[in-house]
Amino acid sequence: MTRGILYVESRPRSAEHLAEYHAWYSDTHLREILGVAGFVSARRFAPVADDGPFVAIYEIEADDLQAVVTSLREASARGKVRASDVMQLDPPPTIRLFETIATLPPPK
Repeated sequence: MTRGILYVESRPRSAEHLAEYHAWYSDTHLREILGVAGFVSARRFAPVADDGPFVAIYEIEADDLQAVVTSLREASARGKVRASDVMQLDPPPTIRLFETIATLPPPK
């Protein structure tokens, strides 16, 4: 089984929508994505030193990582994973798929 991540950078549409953006992303969007077969965990990160984008990391385990992303797109088209009008779309979120190539155990 192949492991990887879907890496997403996004921002709220405006500072006035920040709280609504976080609520939608954490309470709705992450759960919807985890409902798609192959997605096994999700985490979100906020920038520490500047006003850069927020980052979501979705861990994937599947024989075909690209097929999982295709399933996500299909779920979006069917309305199973919904977008929000509080997320900035211009420019669009940055989305990249990565395959795990090395893993180290935690130090003892």
